[in-house]
Amino acid sequence: MTNSKRTAVVFPGQGSQRPGMGKDFYDEMAVSRQAFEEASDALGWDVAVMCFGDDEKLNLTEFTQPCIVTTEIAMMRGLAERWGFAPSYFGGHSLGEFTALVCAGVLPFSETVKIVQARGRLMQDAVPVGVGGMAAVISEQIDVDKLRQLISGLEVDVANINSANQVVISGKKEALPEAQKMLEQSLAGDKPFRFVHLNVSAPFHSRFMKTIEGPFADVLQAAARLINGENAPCVTSNFRGGFHEEAVDRIKENLIKQLSNAVNWRENMKSLASKSESVYEVGPGRPLRDFFRTIGVTCQSITGLSAAQKSFAGEV
Repeated sequence: MTNSKRTAVVFPGQGSQRPGMGKDFYDEMAVSRQAFEEASDALGWDVAVMCFGDDEKLNLTEFTQPCIVTTEIAMMRGLAERWGFAPSYFGGHSLGEFTALVCAGVLPFSETVKIVQARGRLMQDAVPVGVGGMAAVISEQIDVDKLRQLISGLEVDVANINSANQVVISGKKEALPEAQKMLEQSLAGDKPFRFVHLNVSAPFHSRFMKTIEGPFADVLQAAARLINGENAPCVTSNFRGGFHEEAVDRIKENLIKQLSNAVNWRENMKSLASKSESVYEVGPGRPLRDFFRTIGVTCQSITGLSAAQKSFAGEV
């Protein structure tokens, strides 16, 4: 494949899952099947069956997270084998950051699926189901500092700075209607304004995830000797906004802080775009493509083999 040194790849996170994800790669490519088998061996349950069937557990966080990472790695291995896809820069939204670290050679795949299953379980257990909630604030040129100031008296935090036009807030479910009212009055003006409640089971990337930082630090520490910091500077950190540093302790800190702080995806996109001539999104869904459009960058989304064939047709 041409220009791989100037190519970035990004991975969507939780919410992109769907039954049947990755099955076309699994059916056609041995290297992709091996990724599912490797994950299953590490976890002790059949990841392919979970991804391809109609098991409701696919939407339970502790299963969703390893299933998405496995699907994305299976797709990447297939793209590498068939089309020589070898990007030099990597990013991922929330959970997708772990896929990015695997692809860059910072984290081993078999260990990562265990890490994210533990992460998912901790995130779900942090707050009782029904207590927390998240909502997307959609408008034009949102002033994040002003938004933070407006909701500062509520048990709600900025969770995702996705683009200039979309910010996700997260916190107590009962506080979201008041947040909506305040933001509608202060941010809308003559601009269009939407407040969309998200179908999530916990208030991710908020102060309510602070309680699990310690337990998750223990999970990462157990795998610390397997982390290859040398490759980290080609991967963006959701927490920092820019690229990771080589120091293993800083990598761990960034991943721990990501739990209870905002995903600064807007800065991740700018960082990746500054290094790359082309950007691809690889995963079971394509939520990141439109975010890149807001910074004037074309992002090609690959959600299956047919999309890959269209994207890479004629490339060597």
